[in-house]
Amino acid sequence: MSAPTPTPNYPVPVLETARLWLRGYSPADMPAFVAMFQQPEFYRYLTGKPLSEEDVWATLMRSAGHWTLRGFGFWAVEEKATGRYIGSVGFVDRKRTIEPPIGEAPEIGWVLDAATHGQGYATEAVTAVLTWGDAHFQGARTVCLMNPENAASRRVAEKFGYREYARTTYHGEPAVLLERTGPALMLQ
Repeated sequence: MSAPTPTPNYPVPVLETARLWLRGYSPADMPAFVAMFQQPEFYRYLTGKPLSEEDVWATLMRSAGHWTLRGFGFWAVEEKATGRYIGSVGFVDRKRTIEPPIGEAPEIGWVLDAATHGQGYATEAVTAVLTWGDAHFQGARTVCLMNPENAASRRVAEKFGYREYARTTYHGEPAVLLERTGPALMLQ
């Protein structure tokens, strides 16, 4: 008797933009996700070092599990034109030990393959996710944690009304906390 083929069974809504599909993760995303964590341009503001396949798998599993436990999570970002997995975007509740505390606010984040940087994909994906989030969280506060040197992500966050409210450290590294109470239209 063979084992059943595992399939995702968590309720991840599919979001569509002009160039992207935002969907639930699939095991087929794993090779591209691992490859992204080997790109210095990708990991320098996240982990500061490449991640092993084991660590990337744990990240993918944690992200997928958010949907079951919290009713929100990260979406896999797929480029429509190629069908290629190019990153992740969404909300998490990491229960971070950080001062000041984030509390119950959902934390938004995004990571994209370095080859796609500068093409507007982050803004496009975040637009879709915040539209979903504004409806789902009913205008509640959301936060964003980032490396203060990550100017590109900072610009994306500020386009959507995120404003700095604290400079802190997280795991011994400098960090900036931004917050937004939605809904808010994208600012130019």
